[in-house]
Amino acid sequence: MSSPHIKSTAVAAVLTALDEGRVPDRSVYREAVRALLTALAERAPGRSVEVRVPPYGAVQCLPGPRHTRGTPPNVVEMDPATWLGLATGRLSWPQAITEGRVRVSGTRADLSGYLPL
Repeated sequence: MSSPHIKSTAVAAVLTALDEGRVPDRSVYREAVRALLTALAERAPGRSVEVRVPPYGAVQCLPGPRHTRGTPPNVVEMDPATWLGLATGRLSWPQAITEGRVRVSGTRADLSGYLPL
């Protein structure tokens, strides 16, 4: 069952803007990123990996050992356009890694089994 967050109007508006070569409105971009991060957390509940999309948001997800203090050992970080591409299937995980568009650390920092949403 897909999350309602994936079909949000903010996600559609940002994808349209990016497709047209425009910079999305900052508040709409933030809403779209957060909606898709929420969908990821719902799809892969847990606290073993922190997914960061600065400056708009971060979530902890994926089952495994829980992290509670300091910098988590398993981190995935990317820019908002990369996150939108991965979450919607417009960009594959292997391609994003190969192109250096995603920074990962830790043995659990692989989202390929959970994307696209």
